[in-house]
Amino acid sequence: MTRQGLRRERWPVRLALSALMMLSATARAHDGPENHIFSSGFNFAETTGEELFANVCQGCHMPDAGGASGAGVYPSLVADKNLEARGYPVYLVLNGRRAMPPFGEMMTDAQIAAVVNYLRTHFGNSYDDAVTANEVRDARR
Repeated sequence: MTRQGLRRERWPVRLALSALMMLSATARAHDGPENHIFSSGFNFAETTGEELFANVCQGCHMPDAGGASGAGVYPSLVADKNLEARGYPVYLVLNGRRAMPPFGEMMTDAQIAAVVNYLRTHFGNSYDDAVTANEVRDARR
């Protein structure tokens, strides 16, 4: 048999192996009762609100917090009246909403308070009543 003939005979085997590997990877990615979006056990190292915004939030909301649209719609956080109610951004960061994933398992109470306070005092927002880590802890319950 020629080399080309051998290649033709092997493609079904290669296709089957590829399909099995993809199924296995998919099963591992969606295991567990809660079907986590991110890997369990992943925690952010950043501690300040500015660092957290720069390394976590601005990927979707853009460096100027102006939001974006394209493959999805990411709302602007500039002069955002929704940030006035302190509990609202805490809830969103903890639990996510629509396209925003939940970050509650990846951030400490202090980190969530820091990034919420940063957003509430920057980008045309001037809500100076700071959220505390204790408030975030209570919101987790």
